[in-house]
Amino acid sequence: MSESASKPAVTRKSAFSCEACRKRKVKCNGTTPCARCAARGDNCIYSLTPTLSYTKALESRIAELEETLTRVQSGRNGGDVDLKPLKQQQQRQHDVEDSGMNASRTAVSSDSHSAEDDRTASDLTRDIEGLKVGDDGRISLYGPTSLFQLPSGLAHESLGPLPESQELDGRKERLINNAWRERAFEQLATIPDPFQYLLDSHWCWIHPLFNFVYRPAFTRDMKLNGPYYSEILLNAILSHSARWCKDEPKIAHQIKSYGGESAFSHRACSSLFDSLKAGNGHITIVQSLLILSAQECGRGNRTQAWLFSGMAFRLVEDLGITIDSRKYSGSVEFSDEDIEIRNRLFWTCYFWDKLVSLYFGRSPIIQDTPVSPPQILLDDTAELEIWTPHGVVFPEGTHYPPAQAHATSCFMKVCSLAEILNQIIIHIYDPIRKSTEAEFLRCVQQQSSNLEKWWGELPVFLKLIVDDLPPYSPPSHIVTLNCLYHTTNILLHRPTLCSRPFRVSSQVTDNAKPLVQCISSATSIITLFDLYRRTFGDGHVVLSIAYSIYTAASIFLLELQALRYACPSTLAKLRFCMVTLDRVTSANPVIKTALSLIDQELKKLGIDVLNASNHSHQPVSFAEEPSPSQGYQIQTPHSSYTVPPHGAFSITPPPLADHHGTNHDQNQTDIAPDPLLAIPSTLKQESVHAIAPELFEAFSYIEPLSPNMIGVFETDWNNGE
Repeated sequence: MSESASKPAVTRKSAFSCEACRKRKVKCNGTTPCARCAARGDNCIYSLTPTLSYTKALESRIAELEETLTRVQSGRNGGDVDLKPLKQQQQRQHDVEDSGMNASRTAVSSDSHSAEDDRTASDLTRDIEGLKVGDDGRISLYGPTSLFQLPSGLAHESLGPLPESQELDGRKERLINNAWRERAFEQLATIPDPFQYLLDSHWCWIHPLFNFVYRPAFTRDMKLNGPYYSEILLNAILSHSARWCKDEPKIAHQIKSYGGESAFSHRACSSLFDSLKAGNGHITIVQSLLILSAQECGRGNRTQAWLFSGMAFRLVEDLGITIDSRKYSGSVEFSDEDIEIRNRLFWTCYFWDKLVSLYFGRSPIIQDTPVSPPQILLDDTAELEIWTPHGVVFPEGTHYPPAQAHATSCFMKVCSLAEILNQIIIHIYDPIRKSTEAEFLRCVQQQSSNLEKWWGELPVFLKLIVDDLPPYSPPSHIVTLNCLYHTTNILLHRPTLCSRPFRVSSQVTDNAKPLVQCISSATSIITLFDLYRRTFGDGHVVLSIAYSIYTAASIFLLELQALRYACPSTLAKLRFCMVTLDRVTSANPVIKTALSLIDQELKKLGIDVLNASNHSHQPVSFAEEPSPSQGYQIQTPHSSYTVPPHGAFSITPPPLADHHGTNHDQNQTDIAPDPLLAIPSTLKQESVHAIAPELFEAFSYIEPLSPNMIGVFETDWNNGE
């Protein structure tokens, strides 16, 4: 054996990229801060030690520069200076930089093929010459092969100076001052009902999480008829809000007097088609298409929903919103507000693309690239606003205490969660791109780590620990964020339950993890929604929450199928899901399809979940429940697995006040318990995550309920209404 072979391998380190650039796998120019971190406002950190060869090359270069500087200074004193050696040194400097970058790429090639990624990122930026304003005044982005511009021999990564921290601070201050000013003017505006009522509903229940519209610009241009307002967008918002408000006693009559939800929708669609036919591509058209897509998703109109979202994504690319509008502005002069709106709209589209891909079981379209807008919102005024549940009528003597919205943080976190979800959809659920078993396992491992990191970094004011919930629900968008986290966790681990690696792996702890994660997150979802409905009722449940409940139900179905008998605790949780889904079908008719699919599977199992007395078998034995701080021990045939405390299940008490009254409408807090939504009190004394050995063993033989459970929303959708 050679001497080199006998020595342990030494891991080479790379210090030519900062932490942020190495994470994104893009080229770093090595400055402090580097160009990309300065543009995105990220902290630029170099944590690795440079290679010895690169350090020596730099030392040699410094010595040469010092020698040249000495000659230049002597030349100023009357001597002649030969600049030829300087040019040779410059050439050597380029060689040093090239060798340094090559060393960096070699050091990390075995991990992530960063050399190819760096070259790809560089190629992307070189191909972009910036946005252009056409003869018709439209802002567009065209590539070098298009019919609308001649190819240029010059390539520039950045057509403008990178922003310094002072410039970013200045932009942020101007945007915030403008936002507060417009919010003050908005309070003075007099808009008649039902229009003001429906707008307020949108700002409360939809806007904080989805950010379809930049509020300060919309409300200002509504008065001035400016570019960020249009009647199409207004009617789209009114139509979308009417889904939830049409049954509210305070405003229902006025909505009907204007023709109801369908009238607003008809006006929005008619004007939209006329605008598209005329070739008018504006940001308000994109926003209208996104809102109409969300509305049609809830209705169950699959073709309309898919087409509206697809047109929005195409138009976003046509307008050049998919690239950093500040860095690649080209000949266009954007204001601070223009850049803020375009950045927000890109990430809104990115997030909505992942949701609509889930609903349809299809591939996502919009991807984050090295030239995409930064994930930064400079206007964070929505973070400090007070959130109140619009349209919810609380029983006499009770009220919802003031709560800070934290809307900016919530939106940024849901966007970063969407990045994880994007990888899960592509590598696990894409119906066209079939991953190998190795790719599948690698995706599960990587995204499990990313998801754990995401949860660990989630601010405490956004994180809901289900065994330590407050007495009343936080703002709805925060609940939705947490439900989407648990949904993503289920979607990541659910395929492993029925996969071959789960059955044959010799590591019992590894086998237990996907089962634990799925049951933990499924139970957490219904716990969070139990708190939500006790606080706000059932009248403002968005489709993303309903989808989370449906995803939780899929896990309880798998439990029943694995056990082959009606376990009372599992039946109670599945019953909760089904009754909840049935109660939200008024605003989300598409849920009827999901309920039908669940009912079909239960009939195959011979189980009537709505019959509370249908407990022909005793449930599996549960271990005694430990304290929340200790976690939950899951007994497997050979070892135990500890569930994180945040996965525990608890029955939430009625919030706000101890008030017993008559039945209320969906928009009134339902303090009186619904027997079908009640979960047996026996669960209070048992640990629902103390998985019995027979359940663990049963999952080793289970087959999936359907080949692709993520796409079941698409099955048998209505063709239209």
